[in-house]
Amino acid sequence: MATLQGLLETPWLLRTRRNHGLEHATIHVLTQKNIRRAVAGHSDAGGFWLLGELTTEETRQAAEEALARLRAGERWLAIHPNCGTNLMTAGVVSGLAGALAMRGANQRGAWLERLPLAALLSIFALLAARPLGTRLQQRVTTSGDPGPLQIVDVRRTQRGDLTMHRVTTLS
Repeated sequence: MATLQGLLETPWLLRTRRNHGLEHATIHVLTQKNIRRAVAGHSDAGGFWLLGELTTEETRQAAEEALARLRAGERWLAIHPNCGTNLMTAGVVSGLAGALAMRGANQRGAWLERLPLAALLSIFALLAARPLGTRLQQRVTTSGDPGPLQIVDVRRTQRGDLTMHRVTTLS
């Protein structure tokens, strides 16, 4: 039986986790350089996408600096507060808390009586979800260890008003 750690080390998933960490690190570097534009990202085993009004050169420079800093031990760069892992964790935990509060409220009007409890439990769940989401990033969805990861290409794509850059990696 495979363990979670064994699964996380499978080549495809490990490449995706490393790219996800590099994506976050690149966004941190862009932020530190005072590039104050909205940026979103999406990672896969072959690299990552950055969506936002960035130039190819600033994207390339930020990705290369991010990779160098991860290699130098700045693993915290792989964790980002706006990661989808945090959003998903918050949604699941608060939804489960609300559902738990409403359990058994199938009598007419009982749901209204339980609504304050559901709201309160959901708020507590959201507070608990923040550190839980960060922990999931650290242990499951990203890797701060880039290993043999290399940046092989940075390409700009335009779709209407949307500017995207594909950062292709190899490991």
